[in-house]
Amino acid sequence: MAALANPARRLRKLFATPDALAALGALPAGLAVQSGDAADLARLVPADAPHQGLVLEVEPLEGAWLEDLLAVPEAGRPLVVLDQVTDPMNVGAILRSAAAFGAAGLVTQDRHAPGETGALARAAAGALELVPWARVTNLARALDAIAEAGFWRLGLAGEAETLLTDALPAGPVALVLGAEGEGLRHNTRAHVDALARLPISRAVESLNVSVAAAVALYAARTRIPAR
Repeated sequence: MAALANPARRLRKLFATPDALAALGALPAGLAVQSGDAADLARLVPADAPHQGLVLEVEPLEGAWLEDLLAVPEAGRPLVVLDQVTDPMNVGAILRSAAAFGAAGLVTQDRHAPGETGALARAAAGALELVPWARVTNLARALDAIAEAGFWRLGLAGEAETLLTDALPAGPVALVLGAEGEGLRHNTRAHVDALARLPISRAVESLNVSVAAAVALYAARTRIPAR
């Protein structure tokens, strides 16, 4: 539904069950539509991206330019930077949280992040159409550019001594998260301004990266400006 409503999304063809098609209402002019039963549609998608009666074939969105995301940094709009988070479900969930908390955009490496798969789009629940996503060749250089644009680069690491709420600045912030298990790479740590951790119980070793991102985004949006 979000893809159908996105004027930047190039649509190829919609496959739908009769009931799902009837519930959609008006469709974009010229969109090819093919009706089928649930089993027909299930053969079009992978098992981890169930269709719920609708499958939309589309062209990938044009990626955002990092320079555009950095043009006007706003204190209340955090930037999310992912260091080799490759699970499409996690990236999709992070996009959803980024949209919910008004993030300025998402930054990933082009070679170490998932593409626009059905599983990612489903996990994003429409946020793939809403959150600008910049894919960069070199994450360290991108983090340098982010700093030059006025963002405080805050990496999340479980072993950090400072709590996230104490480390958040009053100005623009880029939240940098690493993959589960490996965490932030050494070179990425060398290109952040500070490391911080979430105040989780000792009974739990860590949080899923998408959950950690949601908590960090909430904290960034509700922080009290420094006195």
